[in-house]
Amino acid sequence: MHNAAQAYGKVARQIATPRELEANLLLRAASQLQTVCNEWPKRQAELHDALFFNRKLWTILMTSVTSEDNPLSVQIRQNVANLGLFVMKQTMAANGEPHPDKLRSLININRELAAGLLGRG
Repeated sequence: MHNAAQAYGKVARQIATPRELEANLLLRAASQLQTVCNEWPKRQAELHDALFFNRKLWTILMTSVTSEDNPLSVQIRQNVANLGLFVMKQTMAANGEPHPDKLRSLININRELAAGLLGRG
């Protein structure tokens, strides 16, 4: 059964559009953060890994959106870059003084951006 799920995941990644892949990664990051938030303090030990994954994802998004060959409009690129800066600040705050309330904005941003990428926003 596990092999079937892995095979499906591999095929899904191959046929997903870049927007769908980005949205799915944002939703995955939001889900990890939400799990920690919902089950605090039992899952507090997972906070670092969840924040690291989210920070790594946003670093990639910010690098992509600020690239000169990015086809998005300047306004959208600036908005995503500004969101990315906010995400980085919130991540540092959550790392410095861990509390579930500090995760909610990160979760909401990831979900909203994912919805926009999937045309649901």
